[in-house]
Amino acid sequence: MLIIGLNGSPNKNGNTKLLINKVLEKAQELGAETKIIEVAEVLSSAKHGFCNVCSNPCNRSCYQGTKLAEAYELMRKADGIVFGSPVYFGTVTGQLKAFIDKSRVMRGEKALYNKVAAGVTVATCRFGGQETTIKALHDMMLVHGMMIVADGHGEDDCGHHGVCAQRPAQDDTFALKRAEVLGKRLVEVCKATESLRNSQG
Repeated sequence: MLIIGLNGSPNKNGNTKLLINKVLEKAQELGAETKIIEVAEVLSSAKHGFCNVCSNPCNRSCYQGTKLAEAYELMRKADGIVFGSPVYFGTVTGQLKAFIDKSRVMRGEKALYNKVAAGVTVATCRFGGQETTIKALHDMMLVHGMMIVADGHGEDDCGHHGVCAQRPAQDDTFALKRAEVLGKRLVEVCKATESLRNSQG
């Protein structure tokens, strides 16, 4: 089982990364292999920072042979993906949005279909747009045909929309606990849905 974290923050070692790591650490404890993709870093390897529909349908010309192409290939191999973004003006970062906009080929090929997905986010204040950002992450997952799970588990409770933290995330004990619960849930659902992904070939 491979579970990937997408760090949509331009900060490689900030609050969003901390939350993703907490989810992945729990998944590792339960036997999953984990990796993190630094979205801002791989996006910068593409010819254009944002999708400008240089070809339609997309022929990958702006990122073929780049770190971005490698990131997309890694996502194809995953069973589960944790989408992470800090709150920027009530939604996801521009980097994460551009990363997903450029994934048109994968959508056409149903490469992420039936993969299990979940979201984590963090803002400066308690009610700083975390839920609207989680909803934006969920929209990205749904458009790719992914199966969304949140921070609930049979041993805990049903959870909510995902992990929502207040900065600094390391001091948000509730969010850290929810990240562990989310890690358990991801592994559980990845195991239960493995045959769906295998049936796609």
